Amino acid sequence: MKTRMLRINDEIARGTANVIRSEMADPRIGAVVSVMRAETTQDLKYCKIFVSVLGEDEKQQETITALRKAAGFIRKRIAEIINLRNTPELTFVLDDSIEYGMRMLKLIDEVNKPQHAGEGE
Repeated sequence: MKTRMLRINDEIARGTANVIRSEMADPRIGAVVSVMRAETTQDLKYCKIFVSVLGEDEKQQETITALRKAAGFIRKRIAEIINLRNTPELTFVLDDSIEYGMRMLKLIDEVNKPQHAGEGE
């Protein structure tokens, strides 16, 4: 059963990414939107879609708002793509893991710079 849920989550995430990329005409949804993962409840009634949006906080909130308003459309398209008895209700959540990772890499680079500058002397 666990493998089935993983497959369903992957299919929903992939399908959602395709719908956002190819079928959404909303100007509030930027070009740098990535569907990170989907988490579906065991009864397949609800699904959280974790989305990463690169950019300023205002742009991120605009994108999440637009996705939440388009949830019905996206759900309908997912129902056409994936053969499930019931298509879960979609909830979009902002995932800042990519941004966090970029920040950590930048901090690590800053910490390592002084060490490399002193090695050549």
